[in-house]
Amino acid sequence: MVQLENTKCSFLFCLGICILICSAIYLKAKIPNTPIPSTDLSIQTTPAPQSCDILPPATPGFTWQRKDCKKISYETKPDANCSLLQSDLHFITAPLSKDEEDFPLAFIITIHKELETFVRLLRATYAPQNVYCIHIDAKALEEYKTSVRNLAGCFPNVFVASVNEKVTYAGFSRLQADINCMKDLVKSPTKWKRVINLCGQDFPIQTNLELVRYMQGSEWKDRNMTPGIRQPPTMKHRTEFQYKEVKGTHVAPKDKGQKKGPPPHNLTMYFGTAYYSLTRPFVEFVLNDKVAKDLLEWSRDTFSPDEHYWVTLNHMKEAPGSYVEGEWEGNVRAIKWKDQEGTVHQGCKGQYIRDICVYGIGDLPWLIEKESMFANKFETANFPEVLDCLELWHRHKVLQHATVPIQPSWRLTTEVEVINSTLILKPGDCF
Repeated sequence: MVQLENTKCSFLFCLGICILICSAIYLKAKIPNTPIPSTDLSIQTTPAPQSCDILPPATPGFTWQRKDCKKISYETKPDANCSLLQSDLHFITAPLSKDEEDFPLAFIITIHKELETFVRLLRATYAPQNVYCIHIDAKALEEYKTSVRNLAGCFPNVFVASVNEKVTYAGFSRLQADINCMKDLVKSPTKWKRVINLCGQDFPIQTNLELVRYMQGSEWKDRNMTPGIRQPPTMKHRTEFQYKEVKGTHVAPKDKGQKKGPPPHNLTMYFGTAYYSLTRPFVEFVLNDKVAKDLLEWSRDTFSPDEHYWVTLNHMKEAPGSYVEGEWEGNVRAIKWKDQEGTVHQGCKGQYIRDICVYGIGDLPWLIEKESMFANKFETANFPEVLDCLELWHRHKVLQHATVPIQPSWRLTTEVEVINSTLILKPGDCF
């Protein structure tokens, strides 16, 4: 019996030792020597897209790496440190050339969602000598509106439109949004020369310097850019019948297909894009001239009036900077329309929405070859790597054109040394 008790004690002792050893092994496996990465957005890494083939070759022995070690939150608080915010978000805070400083631009940006996409668009187009009117759709979430207003408050040349419309696709409200911003812009202390309109799904292809030089070239100096032609028969229904906006969601014909009267002042109607580059005298004409105001009022119940309003006025001899003989000239937007597949382009590498290509990564070589002012359209929710890549390419080109010393915070990429297939990181680099 005593022997049995001794054996039992020995067994329990060995069992205890085994439990201690196993516990030590388990804890060592569960608790690594390095800290567990936090899920806080402020310290997630954002490496450069691996498929970004449009970036220029790095110096031999080096590779491109996104400079941002941190994924910064794009939600701006009311008590934000504006200097730190501008640095963290890589905004360029000085004119990059004398040409740009002497030719300030105005931008109208209409937005309703995707805060990060808007901030990246503003960052890409921003220059301190320019001025920016942001029109926020009245239907947007309050949190979104607040973040945009807080961000605008950190820049003396960025403001939210004094009147914001509940915008309907193809409705008069979309045209009115631009008019609202124009009324604010003519009151701005910035003596801007031209105004360009953008939406939240646009992104620049040209740099600010390229925009200035393009619009000051012999073809466009003192001339408005409103691509379009005399209204074709297939588009006459847009202005011959009356339409209405339905609960801010869509545009529909009025009951019984009510016809409209002829356009005011015997104007000849044109059809074109909703995008433009307009001289300041033309904007003042739009806001003050009786013909322009009468056409605006007449357009209230038409379909997609922004696609006939600007181009029709720009074919009036009396309008400042008009282009009476103009047609589709003006490299305002690179857009892949579905019905142009096989002629203008060889297909969409992303997906078509409303017959317009939402770009995939394979569309980028076509985009940068077009050399348009801007491209449309992008969606970060479905194709985030496209905007990542294009943004890095665009900022690299912007800084190459600079004639002033470059601040470190303006860079989005850095070159990282590679030795024997291993990245050699210097202080301040990240992976």
